[in-house]
Amino acid sequence: MSITQQISEAVQKGRAKIVKELVEQAIAENIPAADILNQGMLAAMDIVGEKFKNNEVYVPEMLVAARAMTSGMELLKPHLAEAGVQAIGKVILGTVAGDLHDIGKNLVRLMLEGKGIEVIDLGIDVPAEKFVEAHLEHGVSLIALSALLTTTMGEMKNVIDLFEQKGLRDKVQFMLGGAPITDTFAASIGAEYYAADAATAADVAKEVLLKA
Repeated sequence: MSITQQISEAVQKGRAKIVKELVEQAIAENIPAADILNQGMLAAMDIVGEKFKNNEVYVPEMLVAARAMTSGMELLKPHLAEAGVQAIGKVILGTVAGDLHDIGKNLVRLMLEGKGIEVIDLGIDVPAEKFVEAHLEHGVSLIALSALLTTTMGEMKNVIDLFEQKGLRDKVQFMLGGAPITDTFAASIGAEYYAADAATAADVAKEVLLKA
């Protein structure tokens, strides 16, 4: 088994310590950073994401795999930058105002990073204005909104409406997710995409960014 395959296996099993050791070994053996990333860590997260969607693994397994990937990424980032390897795109992510839930959002962030996407995570309880400011600052066109309460779902519409008011609506696309959200609700407030879970959110985001 090649070292990149060993990294993939270790990430899938959530063995963060082994991932770090293998990444260090791969770097020492002059394996290209892009190969370590793509064939090792991102390949692993693709497998984990598919298994999650098929109910073969669950949230805890996804979290430990994503954390193992993150531990390897910390070592790899300087080498990726040196090699000129760039993220496939950026996503702005946040839980809307009035909502303090972050587990789902954090899982989405980890899965997005597992697709090679840079995430600008605004955190929880994010007012609509903050999403606009982040868009203007970073020039990011895909915005992922999370809400875990029926009482905060309406805040998603406020975010979209504010972009409309500022004349920015045609420059961005919205992806919504969270326990009470449905594709019908997303469509009713004008959002382009709905994701039922973190793995789907990552797949949708990658597809959108690669088309951009």
